[in-house]
Amino acid sequence: MSTKPMRLFLGGLVHETSSFSPLPTSVQSFREGVLIHRSDPRALQQVAAQPNLMGVIAAAARQGDTLLPGLYAEAQPSGPLSRADYEALRDELLADLNASGPVDAVLLVLHGAMLAEGYHDCEGDLLMRVRELIGPQVPLGALLDLHCNLSPAMIESGAALVACKEYPHIDYAARGEELHAMLGAMVRGELAMKAHWKRVPLLGIFGTTVAPMSDFVARLKDSEARLPGILSVSVLHGFPWADTPHTCAAMLVLAEDSPAAAGVASDLLEELAEAFYGIREMAAAKRLPLKDALDLAEAEMRLARPGPVVLADTADNAGGGASGDSTFVLRELLNRGLRNVALGMIWDPQAVAIATSAGVGARLPLRIGGKVGPTSGDPVDLEVEVLACREDARQRSLTPGGTDPLGPCVAVRAQGIDIVLNSIRQQVFSAECFTQLGIDPAAKRLVVVKSTQHFRSGFDAMAAAVVYADSPGSLQANIGALPFKHLPRPVWPID
Repeated sequence: MSTKPMRLFLGGLVHETSSFSPLPTSVQSFREGVLIHRSDPRALQQVAAQPNLMGVIAAAARQGDTLLPGLYAEAQPSGPLSRADYEALRDELLADLNASGPVDAVLLVLHGAMLAEGYHDCEGDLLMRVRELIGPQVPLGALLDLHCNLSPAMIESGAALVACKEYPHIDYAARGEELHAMLGAMVRGELAMKAHWKRVPLLGIFGTTVAPMSDFVARLKDSEARLPGILSVSVLHGFPWADTPHTCAAMLVLAEDSPAAAGVASDLLEELAEAFYGIREMAAAKRLPLKDALDLAEAEMRLARPGPVVLADTADNAGGGASGDSTFVLRELLNRGLRNVALGMIWDPQAVAIATSAGVGARLPLRIGGKVGPTSGDPVDLEVEVLACREDARQRSLTPGGTDPLGPCVAVRAQGIDIVLNSIRQQVFSAECFTQLGIDPAAKRLVVVKSTQHFRSGFDAMAAAVVYADSPGSLQANIGALPFKHLPRPVWPID
């Protein structure tokens, strides 16, 4: 394959927005996450260091591309942005693109479920404005999260849309290399691309670490390798907690722009959409009511297999917009008298500051969690021992070699339960959030993680069993109980 260096514009505006999150989102939320301005002298190095761009940067280096950085903004999932804040971020990215001069291609990192006041489809709005700015001939591409709610505007922008295939999202590097290769081929005039998509009327949480979703992902990759004219196949699971007119799962096929490839893509769409809908019951994670989940966890513990039982507190996952400070699981653990347990992470900067001031070894009364709102439950008052304090705690991220900051953190012990409290709201990805504070999760009988699925990449190797708990919270599994106003119907599992 021939190569030709490109002038490649890189930018990003990444937010997974929950319409039902108790936490508002603002520009400050991005400052607390990632906010890189083009005017920063180190903008290129900072944008190039973003984990989701790892594959793109490697491919661009091999090809000798000139990289033109623009705004890159990423914040923890939470509620919708204000109109003013979204428009300010969007317009800054567009201004950066305009100021970059002639470009051969544009590559953006987006999510696919970003909302703002007055905007049900931030990605569609942004992509259409980028297309208007660069014209119809300049290749445009976007990396997406598979929890994207695909919209007509996103397709109409003519962008090459490529979503990660794995959940946990461990394959962004591979997807980035694929997207870079497509854009390069378009720049060289070797490829004309067309997107084909189909709504699949379902919503759910579908981990890809086990069958049937692991087999389905393998089927997508086989289709890409085997079928003539097929460039990329993405399954979009949808983000159930975004209340929009296009919240739904979808299948997306990128194919060569030819009648023959269009026919293959059409047949493939029908086949895969039917197959995805057919496995929906088996593929959806079995999330049990909290008491049932703990009953099952206790039964698994009695089997005395090596390693801890890992229980996921899925409804309080900061990675989906929840507050991360709910106390429902903690209270039930205390009621049952369970011991030799590790629980992480409860987002409580105030409790962290109090315990840090007291110091390691101190014993003190501490009010934990339950601070944000009703979906957080009531605070829990405990007599705790401070086990460890860190100002710079981090955990391994999903990206190989990457880490994410947790801010000042403490580990406290109460009634046989070791609890990690953090200051930067984040879900559990890996064991480091425990081990950096001296807790060995592999030695516990039960480990509770506030995460929905991403924890599996860091805990499967040690876990004797994994149990998903549907505790009360803003990410509850019963989406039919949520006050939707715009959700298209019918959609499984509500209908």
